[in-house]
Amino acid sequence: MLLALAGFGAVYAVSEIHLRDVAERWPFDHPISRETASIEHGRYLARTRGCFGCHGQQLEGKDFSEQWDWPARAVAPNLAAYAREHDAVTIAAAIRQGIGANGKGLVSMPSYNFTRLSDADTAALIAFLRSAPVVGSELPGPELGWVARLDLALGRETSYAHWAEKVPERRFDSMSGHPRGPGEYLAMTMCNECHGLDLRGYNFNGSLAPDLAIVGAIERVEFERIIRTGRGFGERHLGLMSLVAPDRYSVLTDQDVHALYLHLSTLLGEPVPENVFWR
Repeated sequence: MLLALAGFGAVYAVSEIHLRDVAERWPFDHPISRETASIEHGRYLARTRGCFGCHGQQLEGKDFSEQWDWPARAVAPNLAAYAREHDAVTIAAAIRQGIGANGKGLVSMPSYNFTRLSDADTAALIAFLRSAPVVGSELPGPELGWVARLDLALGRETSYAHWAEKVPERRFDSMSGHPRGPGEYLAMTMCNECHGLDLRGYNFNGSLAPDLAIVGAIERVEFERIIRTGRGFGERHLGLMSLVAPDRYSVLTDQDVHALYLHLSTLLGEPVPENVFWR
């Protein structure tokens, strides 16, 4: 019994060390505007980046324990309440770095998808979340569980704070005027959640998503239909994309669809990075 207790204690301690081994929160002092235009832009960001899909259509939060048993209980918090309860630095760190309010790495928030979100867009997103009505909901507390702790302790899994640290830098600065800049920004804050941190495909723990260079092999009109509906040729179901696209990408502006296509369609022929953990 003592050996068993010592084993559980060691797993707990090592997993805690791993969760607390995160970078410092990035400085964030961008003003949070209360102007209607900023709030509406934040609403657009929340929709196209998936906040409603994971946190509920009223941002009331969701319990994912029936859909996902690692960790023991994954709970997406009430975002409208969370945004009011915490300062902008804490919120921005959760969104872009995967660091929770308690300073630990998060294990169910795909922050790596938003690591390259700009300060201005992060501020607009926070402005919208703080403006949204708080809809009350009974949510259980999140629970990591021993299976997840053992995986963390043994290095078989890691927190998303560590994933966020591995996101490649953008190659094309939107402010430089490069034609691929806007599309790269969209792709690096929308698509790498499923298609790999570099957009060149994801093959991790049995999950598969294609290299987005495939966009270079289809026509612009077909790409628009896929991105807005999640349906392939002949209305073929595209798995998770068929669920995600109608909720997130159906509202994309024509300008953003064009920018996204311009960037992704030019990936064809570029070398695919090797020896990355997500592929």
